[in-house]
Amino acid sequence: MDASSGVSLMPSIQATLPVVLLGLSASLGIYLGYQFLKRRRNRPTLIAVHILPGLVALEIVAMMLRGAPDGGGAPGRSLAESAALLLVVALMIGLLTPMGARERPRMVATFALSAHALFAAPAFVLLFAWVT
Repeated sequence: MDASSGVSLMPSIQATLPVVLLGLSASLGIYLGYQFLKRRRNRPTLIAVHILPGLVALEIVAMMLRGAPDGGGAPGRSLAESAALLLVVALMIGLLTPMGARERPRMVATFALSAHALFAAPAFVLLFAWVT
């Protein structure tokens, strides 16, 4: 509880953990995207390591938005809700692309990679803005 305003502040580790995890996921995503554009095959292990921090960050944001059992929630929910929605869309695009890219894998994958990045990047920025 902040003594001057009477408003509880979000704990720092709780607030920064999703940003750090998404930063890790974004860094790996940039590398994977670069490899894709160079027409090099990405190892499934790296893809999994890209997905997992993003999922964990989304889960943490969801828990913070839901709030504590006593009714206390995180301040500034609109930025976090927007970030969470964008993350869910980016996640769905990323996970469903291999299934939809059967007939024209390169064309569909390039479009999906672009869409995935266009949803994930603003989600990271919104989450960062929410935390700061």
